[in-house]
Amino acid sequence: MLGGSREPRLFPNSLYNGSLMSRFFAYAMVGVGVAGFAFALQTPTKVDFARDVQPILRARCESCHKGKSPAGGLDVSSYELIAKSGTVIAFKSAESRLMVRIRTNIGSGRMPLGFAPLSDKDAATVAAWIDAGAKPPAAKKAHWAYVAPKRPELPVVKDRAWVRNPIDAFVLARLEHEKLQPSPDADRTTLIRRLSLDLIGLPPTPAEVDAFVVDKSPNAYEKVVDRLFANPHYGERMALPWLDAARYADSNGFQQDGDTFQWVWRDWLVRALNANEPFDQFTTEQLAGDLLPNPSTDQIVATAFNRNHMLNGEGGAIAEEQRNIVLFDRVDTTSTTWLGLTMTCARCHDHKYDPLSQRDYYSMMAFFNNVPESGVPSGSVPYYLAEPTIPVPSPMQAETLKGLESEIAASKAQVVRAKQSDEYAKAFAKWVDQTKADTQAPAALRKLVNSSSLADLKKAFETFETQGAEGELKETFGRQRALESQMTALRTSLPKVMVMSDRQPRKTHVYTRGNYETPAEEVTAATPLTLTKPSAAPPVNRLGLAKWIVSADNPLTARVQVNRYWQLFFGRGLVKTPENFGVQSEPPTHPELLDWLAVDFRESGWNVKRLQRLIVTSATYRQSSKVSKSLLARDADNRFFARGARFRLSSLLLRDVALASSGLLNAEIGGKPVYPYQPENIWGGLAITDERDFAYPQSKGADLFRRSIYTFWRRTVGPGNMFDASSRQVCTVRPSSTSTPLHALTMMNDVTWVEAGRVLGEQAIAKRVSAQDRLKFAFRQVCARNPSPSELAILGRGLERARRAFAADPRAAAVYLKQGATPPNAKIDPVEDAAFATVCAAIYNLDEALSRE
Repeated sequence: MLGGSREPRLFPNSLYNGSLMSRFFAYAMVGVGVAGFAFALQTPTKVDFARDVQPILRARCESCHKGKSPAGGLDVSSYELIAKSGTVIAFKSAESRLMVRIRTNIGSGRMPLGFAPLSDKDAATVAAWIDAGAKPPAAKKAHWAYVAPKRPELPVVKDRAWVRNPIDAFVLARLEHEKLQPSPDADRTTLIRRLSLDLIGLPPTPAEVDAFVVDKSPNAYEKVVDRLFANPHYGERMALPWLDAARYADSNGFQQDGDTFQWVWRDWLVRALNANEPFDQFTTEQLAGDLLPNPSTDQIVATAFNRNHMLNGEGGAIAEEQRNIVLFDRVDTTSTTWLGLTMTCARCHDHKYDPLSQRDYYSMMAFFNNVPESGVPSGSVPYYLAEPTIPVPSPMQAETLKGLESEIAASKAQVVRAKQSDEYAKAFAKWVDQTKADTQAPAALRKLVNSSSLADLKKAFETFETQGAEGELKETFGRQRALESQMTALRTSLPKVMVMSDRQPRKTHVYTRGNYETPAEEVTAATPLTLTKPSAAPPVNRLGLAKWIVSADNPLTARVQVNRYWQLFFGRGLVKTPENFGVQSEPPTHPELLDWLAVDFRESGWNVKRLQRLIVTSATYRQSSKVSKSLLARDADNRFFARGARFRLSSLLLRDVALASSGLLNAEIGGKPVYPYQPENIWGGLAITDERDFAYPQSKGADLFRRSIYTFWRRTVGPGNMFDASSRQVCTVRPSSTSTPLHALTMMNDVTWVEAGRVLGEQAIAKRVSAQDRLKFAFRQVCARNPSPSELAILGRGLERARRAFAADPRAAAVYLKQGATPPNAKIDPVEDAAFATVCAAIYNLDEALSRE
């Protein structure tokens, strides 16, 4: 074995005969320089082949050095093959051919040939392994995420008085280990604003703040939590991360970017979250609602989760190629959302780091391969859909349909009675006689009434009812036709949401290097081998897949979901990489807490609100976010949770806060997407042809002020004022946070914020007499608290500057006041109106206003 002797071995290559060390040093100095070579001699400790070295070789070397005919005869895919090759000399990295080729340009060039060299860190890791004896890999220990979580015992802590629930016990145990103290509770005003933004995405009203501040009951905080959970806006707030995960948009993407009706799924999502559907049911309906026994319309609509993908309708798109792209997206989205796995890596080859084979990938794809879809959308302008679809009426449309059905039933009964009457028989006979006698009547009609066949007689009756009936009979038959025409028109106008179906069974193959044109072995639907119990019967369809995903046998789902909810409330998860729980992920900061929450979540019946309530009622969540210099230096990222989380609000929520605090918000829930203010000609870059006009159809009236979740999302040109939002083109489960210049540009100049600032200022002027009281009112509407005297003084000076500027340029004041659809208050002096508007706009841009404290 390599680690069994300190005796050097000569390399097989004759190049190294002679003064081995002198040659090596010469080449080393040329290849990497003195500084790089000195770094290489620094030897890390406790390097394990499987954990530290093999991932480097897999990522950088195996593409050439693996298989039946590896380059240079060297296969680095296993420890045994490397040992057999003679390219490594235990304890002597400087004399090992493997390291010489990694470090220098000798021979055909520095390895990996044709690619960037290994980083100094990676090269030093390989060298350290060799210098430590090139030992075989330690006994393999399963990656933590692939071991089913078990509920750990609560840790014993010293400061038991601080602990409000089990979460705090785990957090405090870590803090005490790190010799840190938790922060005190945030003040009540901060707490209610934090809760309100976290649970419904809207700021609390001053009345709500006042009520909480003066409520001295022991459960005052819990009452606020429960009130917010019951608020119908809760579902809208909780839907936002799911929209990113589902890559939800209102158009297909690509050149013609056809519109869709997927907002029907978005509305289902909000309703399901408000109803606190158990997470296992929520999961099953989205993955396989159509396969449930006697599925409801809602359960079928839920499967639109996996039809929210992009669709390429360009003329050159190959249908089968696009269908497979959609299948790949479906596998990747499902595995990221529920399993936290980067399965896409296994599309072309076995996963380099995680125990996921290429066969595993295509076995997962088999679950989704029976959808009767072509891969390309079709339809009429502007809607381009891909079957299968399901028509779904809105509540108003459903009521209209119900009324029409009742009227049609009554009308049909009236028609039947009319046909059975003597009046009908006499009128028909009279019409037949008149037609026969009318030499000017069309020949086809005369032939019809003179025929003795039953088929022609039936046609004659139908013709009489549409053309020949008079008086009351004409009215009866006409009403029937009008009602049926209304019904047809209404059914045609119903939104058709794209959903899942297994109506077209197909064979599934592994694709060589991910190319659908080179199918290899056939596979059947199955879950990843490593994550599946050997004794478990493989699921045969998506319903079986969904049940496996939420089963106790699956070690990932509960952990992944708990982590994402933690991320929602703390800005980052217990695992920093919510999209990747694999070997390359960051380990959890609090593994015992993660497992405790995962088991508790599952055993509670997958009760989401219960889990969230546990988090937001914990002492950990309630801490002040104020941080000392020493704590900031010790834990800048708040990994130990020794303080409350503080992070920038997303652009979608910042817009909602501006609308709500100014009183402009239209709180209507659900319905078609709307088109609020956007930069002029925002869709101008899209192709405008005789077939499609991409002019932006800005909404009017109250629709301008709907919540951001209802803004129409065009994939090729996303909403311009949502500067940090995901592209909605692929599944995204880690939100981005930004303070880029685009952020400031939008918040200071976008019509939404300018108009909100003016309307807020006008409210302040109308409701308060003194300038100071007006400024206090505006500040509190946005930040929930009263400004301090020094802050009030700063706002006052800003107001005075604005007054002087607009008094000197009244025309500028008039132009500023015209921004937005809401007319300025004619009773307020324009200079005063514009001055307060600018100060309120500045309040919206305060760091505190932009942040969730």
